[in-house]
Amino acid sequence: MNNLKNVAIFSGLNNQQLLEVKKHCSIRPYPKNTVVIYEGDDTDSLYIIDSGKVNVFLSDKSGKEVIINTQGPGEYFGELSVLTGHNRSASVITKEKCLFTVIYRQGFKTLLEDNPNIAYNIMQNLAIRVQELTGNVKSLALQDVYGRVVKVLMSLSEPIESSEANKRLINQKLTQQEIANRVGSSREMVARILKALTVGGYISHEKEKIVINNKLPEHY
Repeated sequence: MNNLKNVAIFSGLNNQQLLEVKKHCSIRPYPKNTVVIYEGDDTDSLYIIDSGKVNVFLSDKSGKEVIINTQGPGEYFGELSVLTGHNRSASVITKEKCLFTVIYRQGFKTLLEDNPNIAYNIMQNLAIRVQELTGNVKSLALQDVYGRVVKVLMSLSEPIESSEANKRLINQKLTQQEIANRVGSSREMVARILKALTVGGYISHEKEKIVINNKLPEHY
């Protein structure tokens, strides 16, 4: 909660305004692998991630899951339900031990009324998320599984400083099943692709993290 000034939706607020925001906040810890909200829930709170990481996912009645986003400190979720009053549109589970700042609907509405720029910041963030989701839908519709795996690896990785131009690191533990859930494929297919990339020297694993050593091939 001490880092509210680093949260995108509160960008531009002065210290006095941030103090007003804190009056509407409460702190809530969650252990690893705990579902914070379920898709379809009737809840009324916005969650800001103080520490830890979460996966945002959708699931069907058979238990099949698709991960649509991973979020970390400074990011937030649950704003759609707070703004619209509708049920949760997705589920959220912790990837590691997390600490959240929680703001309930009535308090958030008061903040919006007193600070219109918060609403503008939310609109900007929602626009970015819509663009990202559009790109993900395009990928699912037009790319094969290999192409989708490459896109996930590249989007989650960052350049490694003081290294070759093409060397990148995925700075989180990413399981084969998580990748499969992101690309809408089986874990076995993802395993074959990762094995081929490893044998070819394109990727390697260091302390359970994936390192991209060279530019990944365009085709499998």
